[in-house]
Amino acid sequence: MKPNATMATYRPGLKRKHRIQKLNEDVSPHRAVSAVRLLRIEQGGAFADLLSDKGRGAAENEMAYVERTLGFRTRDLEDRDVRLVTDIVGGAVRWRRLLDHLILYLCHDERTFRDMEPLLLQILRIGFFEILKLGMPPYAVVDENVRLAKVALRPGAGNMVNGILRKLVSLKETDSLPLPEVEGDARAQARALAVIYSHPVWMVRRWTNFLGQEEAIKLMNWNNGDPRFCLRVNAGRGYTRDDLVKKLETLKVRHEPSPCMDDFVRVQTGLQTVIRAGLLRDGVCSVQDESAGLVVSVVDPQPGETIIDCCAAPGGKTLFMASQLRGQGMVSAIDINKGRLRILKETSKLHNLDGVITAIHADLRLYSEKTNLKFDKVLLDAPCSGLGVLSKRADLRWNRRLEDLEQLMVLQDELLHAASLLVKPGGILVYSTCSIDPEENEERIATFLHRHPEFAIDPVDQYVPPEFVTKEGYYLSNPVKHSIDGSFAARLIRSFDQDKAGMKNASNRNHQAKEVNLILHSASVQRIANQRSSFHYDSPQLYLLSCN
Repeated sequence: MKPNATMATYRPGLKRKHRIQKLNEDVSPHRAVSAVRLLRIEQGGAFADLLSDKGRGAAENEMAYVERTLGFRTRDLEDRDVRLVTDIVGGAVRWRRLLDHLILYLCHDERTFRDMEPLLLQILRIGFFEILKLGMPPYAVVDENVRLAKVALRPGAGNMVNGILRKLVSLKETDSLPLPEVEGDARAQARALAVIYSHPVWMVRRWTNFLGQEEAIKLMNWNNGDPRFCLRVNAGRGYTRDDLVKKLETLKVRHEPSPCMDDFVRVQTGLQTVIRAGLLRDGVCSVQDESAGLVVSVVDPQPGETIIDCCAAPGGKTLFMASQLRGQGMVSAIDINKGRLRILKETSKLHNLDGVITAIHADLRLYSEKTNLKFDKVLLDAPCSGLGVLSKRADLRWNRRLEDLEQLMVLQDELLHAASLLVKPGGILVYSTCSIDPEENEERIATFLHRHPEFAIDPVDQYVPPEFVTKEGYYLSNPVKHSIDGSFAARLIRSFDQDKAGMKNASNRNHQAKEVNLILHSASVQRIANQRSSFHYDSPQLYLLSCN
């Protein structure tokens, strides 16, 4: 099939002269915006999460994309429409594998599915998700999506949507959806589970091996659920958690205090309300998961200390550590991405922390070899797979490959060695990830300790609640068990007495390997660094919504 002439193909970065298009009041605004946003995500021009503190301006921006892509505009997005767009886009991305399995089945022809126009496929995904997961009235869903397909494409596309969605409604009503049976060998079972719970097969196999099938299913259910967010009050500007709670009550945002972090408040719904009310913009609070806050607890910043955050952007942990210095001491924030460091500096001013934060634009591996500076505490929040934050980052599961983990583990080893060179004798090195994968976590520490006998594990039991402490003395949060993002941290202490000759030999070996690996992995560092945030943001405050 050829795209209809009325549909403009979206190309990232393409600028067009804006002109007002015809208003179509018959098309549902949230469906039109969702379809175009899903199309942009598929073509690499957008992220899955619609978060903005620009209120009506953000809605106008989304409608502008509809105009440029579909050739018409709908009536304006209302608050309810914005929430629906967020739910539908995030849900359709999460459940893409299952939705496509069902669409393919109802097409009765793989070629028809493979050759389907991108916009038509997005409209079908929206309809399937609304019927199967949102529980919307089926025939209203059919009618609205048929209308969208006819107007945005052509009458024949609407007829196709009508036929496929009506078949889906019939299958759902008779409880006869064609789901695969979980049977056969481990590979066959993983393929079935990957469809039913909409994850890549390699993730299912990996989690089944590490966790067992029952726990793997629980984890996938968590990843597919509505993301839960947490707010950290900005104590550096004199606010308390009670102040934040009062503001949330005024806004009628449902919330509950964090049971594990004193400065944190959980919000399951209403984050858009918080953003539009200006609480982030005014520096009252930041969006930060408790798992990230607990990593800072492992670092245990104290007034007067010198600390370096080795892969600092987007800066959530940098800001939290700086706030705990109470104006005494310094946090150096180093990152390879100059643009994100600029935003971090802007945000530090908003939080009145720019006096204790110094930004350094550099590759950690090169910086650590050249500088003579040593720090009391060093945090390496390493680039990782992000497998602990898939609930919030809807599209990340489809952007990760098993091969990424192999590259990441090499990179993590290099960065951990580089970070260790910055630690004073008797100082602390904290390695953390937002992953739940043992190979990125415990195994990286085991490899590091084997190569660096001058470091030893400093158990985290005096820094975090006992339910987060592993038998090895590490910090680990489990999304299913703790209802927060998955993350890991190891606290290591450097001895005062060191075998200098042994260290020099080890340094020489690492330096020789680094000369080769820097060439091989510099491109990977930048690519992975650019993937660390999958949120769409247009302000410094929203920048901190990513893995921080």
